[in-house]
Amino acid sequence: MSRIANSPVSIPSGVEVKLDGQNVEVKGPKGNMSMSLHTDVAVEQNDNILQFKTVTSSKGAVAMTGTMRSLVNNMVTGVSKGFEKKLLLVGVGYRAQAKGTVLNLTLGFSHPIDYNLPEGVTVETPSQTEVILTSCDKQKLGQVAAEIRSFRPPEPYKGKGVKYADEIIVRKEAKKK
Repeated sequence: MSRIANSPVSIPSGVEVKLDGQNVEVKGPKGNMSMSLHTDVAVEQNDNILQFKTVTSSKGAVAMTGTMRSLVNNMVTGVSKGFEKKLLLVGVGYRAQAKGTVLNLTLGFSHPIDYNLPEGVTVETPSQTEVILTSCDKQKLGQVAAEIRSFRPPEPYKGKGVKYADEIIVRKEAKKK
């Protein structure tokens, strides 16, 4: 069986998990999330621990058990602590400004870019070159960060562009005569 599926998911205090057949609902201080489990996966709740088991013994069912366990664990972590992604803008004149649910980006194009954030994702701009995205949904947060990064991905010669805070840009040497 999957090593990840063998480890149980512990539910912290303040988080409520409701199991209804194949549906899992998680409520916490940061928000509410729900998901339907794969048909080959069964989940049991004992006190504050969720245990995942396979219904069939096929190879795909074992893999899906580990996947479902990770997704439910991300839901529990998201509604209790939340997730955060930090983006940095590197380049002369590159700026970001948050106005409610709209992120205004100036990335060296002839026009500014207005990015409308989806529901559940919030943005902060502590400085003009920093963008901090927070959400309780890890998948949605990663998608939003990737879309913002795709407007101007970092280039390898000068390192200009939108990059993740923990991303390392491998620099290339310029052409020599």
